[in-house]
Amino acid sequence: MHYTRVVVPIFAVLLTVTSAGLFPADVAAQDRCLECHGSRSVISSAKGYLYIDPRKFAATTHSRIGCSSCHDSVSPRHPADGLRPSRASCKECHLPVVQEYLSGIHAEKAVCSDCHNPHTVRPAEVVSGADMNTQCARCHDNAKTIKSHAAWLPQAELHITALPCITCHTGSEQYVINLYIQTRHGDKPQHGYTPASYDELARLAPVGSPVARVVDANGDGTVSLEELKSFHRNATTRGMRLWGMMMPEKITHTYQILKNRWDCTFCHASGSRALQTSYVAIPDKDGRSIRMPVEKGAVLDLLYGTPDFYMMGTSRSSALSIIGLAIVACGAMVPLFHGTLRFLTRKNRKDTHHGAA
Repeated sequence: MHYTRVVVPIFAVLLTVTSAGLFPADVAAQDRCLECHGSRSVISSAKGYLYIDPRKFAATTHSRIGCSSCHDSVSPRHPADGLRPSRASCKECHLPVVQEYLSGIHAEKAVCSDCHNPHTVRPAEVVSGADMNTQCARCHDNAKTIKSHAAWLPQAELHITALPCITCHTGSEQYVINLYIQTRHGDKPQHGYTPASYDELARLAPVGSPVARVVDANGDGTVSLEELKSFHRNATTRGMRLWGMMMPEKITHTYQILKNRWDCTFCHASGSRALQTSYVAIPDKDGRSIRMPVEKGAVLDLLYGTPDFYMMGTSRSSALSIIGLAIVACGAMVPLFHGTLRFLTRKNRKDTHHGAA
C-alpha cells in the first residue's frame, strides 16, 4: 500500500506534464510500435487482438504519453525475444477513479478494460450519450433492460434511448442535453434510427467543408435556433432527425441505484438546469465527436429547436405560448365583457321591470 501511495503521484505528474506537451512522448518509438500494431495484417493473424487503429489511438490521451509509459518492459529485441510486454495497472494513474469504482455495485462484475479500451478511450466531452450506452449494452441486453424498467417506468424504451445509463445509475453531476444526428432505417418509430456516421454526414456537407457544416451552416462553431430550424426543414426528406440525450458533464464511477431518479421531476420540471446548456455532437473521422454549443434556450423550442426531442413539462414553444395566452385571454374576455355589459345596462333592466309591473 505504501508503494502505491508513492508511485501514483509520480505517474500522475508524468501524465499531466506529458499531456501538456512539456515532455512529448517518443513519437519515433510510438511510430515503430504502430508499424506492426497499426497494420491490419495483424488482424488476419492468430493475434488479431493486438491490432490498434492508429486514427482512434491518436485521439486518446494515452497516445500523448506514449506506448512505453504503460508497456515499459518492451525490449529492443521485441517481438523476437518472445516475451510478453508488461501492462500498467489503471490505478497507477487513475487511483481516485478506481477507488470510487470499487465502492459501487459493478466492482465485482467488471474491470476497467471491460468498458474502456485504453487504445480507443475518449473523454466524455467528445462522445455522445449513445456511445456510452453501447458500452453498457455489451453486458446488459437492451431488450431485457427495457423490460425490467417497464415495470415502473412509463415509455421505458423511449427513456432508455434518451438517457445514458450513467445519468440515473451514477452520482454524476452537471447535466446537459447532447444532440446528435440519427438516420432512418426501416419503418419502426424507435428501432428504425441509428446514429449517423461520419461518412454519411460528409456526403451531405458542402464540398470541401467540415462535416459540422451539416448543422452549423455558417461555420462559426455555434448552432443557433435558425440553424436548427434550417436543419429540420431538410431532415425529413433525408430520413434524418436530431435526437437528444440528457447526460452529465462531470462523470463519476459510483455505479448505484439512486432513489431520487425515481422522481419524474428530476428531469421533467420547468426550468430544468439540464436544458440551459446543450450541444450538437457531430462524429469526426477519428471516432470522436465534435461538440458544438447550441444557442441558449434553443433546445427548449419544440417547434423549431428540437421537434423530435421533447421533454414533457420542460420543452417550450414561444409560438404555442402566444397562441395559448391568446386563447386564455379571449376566454377571460367573454365573462368580463358580459359582466360589464350587464352592469352598464342594469338601469334599463330595472326600468323595464317596473314598467312591466
